[in-house]
Amino acid sequence: MTTSNNLHDQLHRLDGQGYGAYKSLQGEYDFGEFVLHIDHVQGDPFAAPSRVRVVVPQAVAGFPKNLWELPCRAIALADYLTRKFHRTVQGRDRTSGSGKSGLIGIVRPSQAILNRSAARVTADAVELRLTVGLPAFGRRIAGRQAAELLCQAVPDLVGKTLFYRALDGAQIQHHADTAVDAEALRSQLSTNNLIAFIADGAILPRRSGVDERPLAEQAIPFTSPESLRVTLHCPHAGAVTGMGIPQGITLIVGGGYHGKSTLLRAIEAGVYNHIPGDGRQQVVTELAAAKVRAEDGRSIAGVDISPFIGSLPQGKSTQQFSTPNASGSTSQAANIIEAMEAGATALLVDEDTSATNFMIRDRRMQTLIAKDREPITPFIDKVRQLYTDYGISAVLVMGGSGDYFDVADTVIAMDEFCPQDVTERAKAIAAEYQTDREGEGGSSFGRPTPRIIQPASIDPSQGKRSVKLRVRDVDQLQIGTEAIDLSAVEQLVEPGQVRAIAAAIVYAQRYHMTTKTPLAEAIAAVMADLDQYGLDSLTEWPMGDLVNFRGLELAAAINRLRTLRTQ
Repeated sequence: MTTSNNLHDQLHRLDGQGYGAYKSLQGEYDFGEFVLHIDHVQGDPFAAPSRVRVVVPQAVAGFPKNLWELPCRAIALADYLTRKFHRTVQGRDRTSGSGKSGLIGIVRPSQAILNRSAARVTADAVELRLTVGLPAFGRRIAGRQAAELLCQAVPDLVGKTLFYRALDGAQIQHHADTAVDAEALRSQLSTNNLIAFIADGAILPRRSGVDERPLAEQAIPFTSPESLRVTLHCPHAGAVTGMGIPQGITLIVGGGYHGKSTLLRAIEAGVYNHIPGDGRQQVVTELAAAKVRAEDGRSIAGVDISPFIGSLPQGKSTQQFSTPNASGSTSQAANIIEAMEAGATALLVDEDTSATNFMIRDRRMQTLIAKDREPITPFIDKVRQLYTDYGISAVLVMGGSGDYFDVADTVIAMDEFCPQDVTERAKAIAAEYQTDREGEGGSSFGRPTPRIIQPASIDPSQGKRSVKLRVRDVDQLQIGTEAIDLSAVEQLVEPGQVRAIAAAIVYAQRYHMTTKTPLAEAIAAVMADLDQYGLDSLTEWPMGDLVNFRGLELAAAINRLRTLRTQ
């Protein structure tokens, strides 16, 4: 194997040559305590940075076995190392030059502890995947600066971030313990007939709509109402008390700005583990809980929305409904059916982002517009059936319609960010003030028809490239020539998840979608492959910017592809 000294000398020899000569660097270099893999060299200084990997033998890295022997701990340790490297590299002065010269980067982690391809810890080695901008002046190689970058700056960063002896062992242990505790809390939800748990003392408000860190000042610690307080047990934190959200139908009510949506957003985020100090590290939700909303203008391909919407004007059937421009009600109906198809076990709904005519049709409107002239069966008449027929719970933020008191199992009122159990009072009000509305939609939810996707309707090619994928933050990806709007898929938290989803769509189309395979089975097969082979199974070469995702979000992205067609 070529040594670091050879790399240093080679870079000096390349000084002043055309930028393309950097291609000769691809390969492996022995730095003594680690091996540097240069996997991909950028085409010019203005292109995406080069991809490199640093591999440190575990015997050299020195991380204790208890920090990586369990998958949950290995992910938490890799998460910690990614954060440590990201923070360390932010304080580094960048080499001068054109384009991305001197850049050293790694994926920017969110508040969630996630499985990322950026770092991996095994019994054999610790691996970190970076991007580096190879230096240039104009389009000429800056060899001396490149030697300083790869042979001095990178080893210095590795020494500060990838060796246990250089790190705070107690801090790493706490990081891993926090993740293990969150897993333990989540594992106890089902046995306690809960879909979510919010620990006492949790800090739910965030700093802003674009800053997921906890609110630094004036945040009110969460305090559970006694009637909903449960005690769960963690291997490290011990007994933890907090509010359990029971299975069934739960309403979150209260005045404006009192914390209804803040609580729901914390429940949404509870499908992920969170870092120490986030405030939500002991807020957990069952893994298949899906946020659903109205989404005007989205495309729908062959979805059976008949449980919610009957025949449309001109006799158009809704059992295999397709449209390039859905309304609020049809989009919300499709989002729910698609979430069911993808395996959702709980639905999270906020009235602020729902279609009013989908959520409720009161007695006065029923009297004015007869049922035979209204194709929509409102959610209020289906939410109970979803639970009784399919075991799918619902948590609804509902500040504007007391009609939902009739179908709720639990009603939680938020008063200045403090929850109160008002179930008995809500039931008494419902009994005293009858709505007299007529139930609609029959006695059962119905059985939506499974869909089979036409594989040819997913085309990732663009021009001469057989696969062209592009990602913009967490709200949009492009496959081939088609853009997919993910702005309404609200439980995505990192761009790397979207990159992985884009690759997974291509993977699913190639290996698991046939003219006889239901979409749900194809999604399940992809997720099983990820569990067995990891994120690297999605790409032809090692990538450092992929982040694990749920099957729910993979299905959501496929469903929003405007070229999608069903059998």
